[in-house]
Amino acid sequence: MVTTDSNGVITGIFTNGQSKPLAQIALATFPNPGGLLKQGGNLYQISNNSGLPSIGPANSGGRGSIAVGALEMSNVDLAQEFTNMIVTQRGFQANSRVITTSDEMLQDLINIKR
Repeated sequence: MVTTDSNGVITGIFTNGQSKPLAQIALATFPNPGGLLKQGGNLYQISNNSGLPSIGPANSGGRGSIAVGALEMSNVDLAQEFTNMIVTQRGFQANSRVITTSDEMLQDLINIKR
């Protein structure tokens, strides 16, 4: 089993009860984070505008802590999800119109027979 603390230290807990630090997660800060180039899928690339990264452990050098056991909510491309929702809604509306139209045609057919 492994655990992570707010400093990014990954600790392995072994079956004999011993625990040992295995690795530490590094974080990077940029002088101009807005200058990073978006690659898609929540990936970014360094650019001349972003500056060079300052890499180090969490809770040092202005880097934040790691939220242990928390899921990041910003890992979804909201624009893509919103587009998917609109496409689905339009498809539902079109299907609803087909059902309404066929229902009206059947009703007219029943009225003609009478």
